[in-house]
Amino acid sequence: MAPTTSVKLTNRAPKKPIKKLPSTIELPRDATVEDAKLQIARQSGISDFNRIGLFDPTTKKILKNRTALVLQEAGVAEAGELVVKDLGPQIAWRTVFVIEYFGPILFHVLFPLVRPYIYHIPPYVYKSEAETPLTQVQWLLFALFQIHFLKREYETIFVHKFSANTMPAFNIFRNSAFYWMLAGVLCAFDIYAPGSLSARDELMPLDYFGLGLFTVCEVCNWIVHQHLASLRKPGGTEKGIPNCIGSSLVTCPNYMFEVLAWVGVILISRSWAVVVFIATGVVYMRSWSRGKEKALRKEFGDKYKKKQFTMLPGLI
Repeated sequence: MAPTTSVKLTNRAPKKPIKKLPSTIELPRDATVEDAKLQIARQSGISDFNRIGLFDPTTKKILKNRTALVLQEAGVAEAGELVVKDLGPQIAWRTVFVIEYFGPILFHVLFPLVRPYIYHIPPYVYKSEAETPLTQVQWLLFALFQIHFLKREYETIFVHKFSANTMPAFNIFRNSAFYWMLAGVLCAFDIYAPGSLSARDELMPLDYFGLGLFTVCEVCNWIVHQHLASLRKPGGTEKGIPNCIGSSLVTCPNYMFEVLAWVGVILISRSWAVVVFIATGVVYMRSWSRGKEKALRKEFGDKYKKKQFTMLPGLI
């Protein structure tokens, strides 16, 4: 039988403790963070081990890498202790993304259907216009939104590989609000309005340029996502150094192509709502891209060619 090490367990939240948390557990030397979670959940009577959060007793930081050897974590090895917290009900990351992207798909189908009933309500006075069909440009934008988010759904289900199993279930509302409210309700409400700048039948040179930009950048974004997925083994959490189209310019070329694709949509729609949506997205992606650059520098050191810009050359 493999030798084991006794590790002390301490509740991180004394006011909301895990009631049946054992005082210690015996862990083999090759036990991963996930192995420790499984054992603690089993001994504590918790059915979903993903609810168990393990924290370094010194830094108090959560141990995120589920495949890391828990006894080789510096704080754990030094103190012989793990700090434990019940993170509450969990939901799979893949499920979260599927739900997030479904919102825009749904609302961009619903708004054209209910268009005759919503745009004659004050301050809108487009009753007769609202009963007319969508224009050519509006149908084009409908197609672009559907293509983008159906692509994202496909990538979520069949391409992306997630380092974490789950997230707190309650966060689904916060995460979904961005896509459902901005990309869904706000953009659909403005784009399909009879008096919007999208209510045009003639495609102009700017529209063709925007369509070309969207198409090229969506394809490039797809290529980058395929490449990033290839850097991680199924079920793995390891990182790899991106070496694909755009990676010589920025840390996260997938974010760069994402933003540029939406610039194409802005050029076609002339919609303030799309500007609000992608500008808000840039704020989030800026933070994520900087975090990825920091993580790559830390993990690969001199093997990684540091980037000055993380998502938009010359800007971010």
